[in-house]
Amino acid sequence: MTARWIHQFGRLALLLALVASLSVAASACDDDEGEQLRIGVLGDFSGPLAEFGPLTLSAVELAIKHINEAGGVNGQDVVFVTGDTRVDPTQAVEEARRLIDVEGVHAIAGPLASSSTLAVIESVAREAGIPVVSPSATSPALSTANDNGYLFRSTISDAAQGVVLAQLATDEGLSNVGVLFRDDAYGQGLSEVFGGAFGGSVTAVAYNPDGQASYLAELQRAAGGGAEVLVAIAFPEEAEVFLREAIENDIFTRFLFVDGTKSQDLVDAIGGGFLDGSKGTAPGSGPASAATEAWNAAYIDEYGALPTLPFVRETYDAVIAIALAAAAAESTDGEAIRDQLTRIGTPGGTTVIPGPDGIRAALEALDDGDDINYEGAATTLDWDEVGDVTSGFIEIWEYRDGGIASIRDVPFSIE
Repeated sequence: MTARWIHQFGRLALLLALVASLSVAASACDDDEGEQLRIGVLGDFSGPLAEFGPLTLSAVELAIKHINEAGGVNGQDVVFVTGDTRVDPTQAVEEARRLIDVEGVHAIAGPLASSSTLAVIESVAREAGIPVVSPSATSPALSTANDNGYLFRSTISDAAQGVVLAQLATDEGLSNVGVLFRDDAYGQGLSEVFGGAFGGSVTAVAYNPDGQASYLAELQRAAGGGAEVLVAIAFPEEAEVFLREAIENDIFTRFLFVDGTKSQDLVDAIGGGFLDGSKGTAPGSGPASAATEAWNAAYIDEYGALPTLPFVRETYDAVIAIALAAAAAESTDGEAIRDQLTRIGTPGGTTVIPGPDGIRAALEALDDGDDINYEGAATTLDWDEVGDVTSGFIEIWEYRDGGIASIRDVPFSIE
């Protein structure tokens, strides 16, 4: 063998050795990394809750950014895939199937509406073994859903909001009210709790949630008992129509609102001159705490100002909770994530809070095998056996100067 061939053979041997070493390294890296966590986000980017879509998506993007900056889950970045439910249970089920069967998501944050959430958990997610964490499905009916333990909420039930709304009506000096509510799980639940807690007279009238050109007949029935004010349990697109009709026909000129009618688009459409001074309720985040201040700072740093609509903080918490549960489980298996969700918010572990530093501390603690207690941006996630948060705050707010202003937060427990 000539010196030239010896030299070439040596180079080939060196190259083969390098390839072999790279293959071993890649294999070791694969051993260290688990399956990439994929989170489905069922939101509303069209339809009656379209105003909420961009803001809730901003919370998802912020949560994913914080998780991935902290190192991700299973050694990989977390990714998310969106679906649009349009506040339509049938559409929500179809989108959930697509996210699970086609996109391969391991858990779902959303949907926003209670009716859509019930449809998704009972028709798709339960059987697929996919956890669902809704940031805004507030109907008390979700507490008794047939979900095999796969349904959680990062917001408090309307078992709380209805009681606080009744007290607000009393504090406003009202003794006779009309209620116009969506004939779905959300509207029925909130209307029933309000009616049961209010000490005065209530004339409650349902309307078709599939959309109506006019609500005059329903408004007249709600006013028929001499009601002093209309309680609007609706979504912005629908409320714009019936509020305008109520005012133009002098049926109602005073209103009480709820989370679904806390809307800048609504006051812009109707006008501050008609709505200014009207108060309402919505899930709140309570007085300043380390958790809320950290989230506020992170959100302002990213987007410049805090959101005025509800359920943005709750959306962030839903995504973070899924990621932390997957990290605690060291798995993307739906059942494993479900079983860890209650653990990551249980008091007794290392307390961790929102924001990039807080999420990094949470993931590091889990990596060390420690228990954590995630204090959410909106509320503590001390879930009970049916996936409900048991305590939190209901905000009293009002339309003021053509905008939305917070008045106070009322603490509430449903234990």
